Amino acid sequence: MTESHARADEAGEDFREPLSNADARVRIRKILREGGAYAFSPHAEEEMAKDGLERTDVLSVLRAGTVDGGEFRMGSWRYRVRTNTIWVVVAFRSPRELRVVTAWRDRKRRGDWRP
Repeated sequence: MTESHARADEAGEDFREPLSNADARVRIRKILREGGAYAFSPHAEEEMAKDGLERTDVLSVLRAGTVDGGEFRMGSWRYRVRTNTIWVVVAFRSPRELRVVTAWRDRKRRGDWRP
């Protein structure tokens, strides 16, 4: 059974999760392009440091990567965004805010999910 959640921000803009891959892609890019808020979780910062990733690397993935599915985990919908070698997982806090949950360099290029 899939959980569905509707949210709205202060301006009344709302969206219903889960988002399709295309809608998540549009939402991510809109947040980055229009000055929406984004934050990095402590876990994301730790994983990025382990793999030698900078914030600019992660933002590049979010701008140009492929959204590869969403999953309901730990109380929120999380969306995987990837390039050939880097994976990023984000969760939307509101229609205009996202949080980078984790990120890693896929040295094996396997493409499997890593929580």
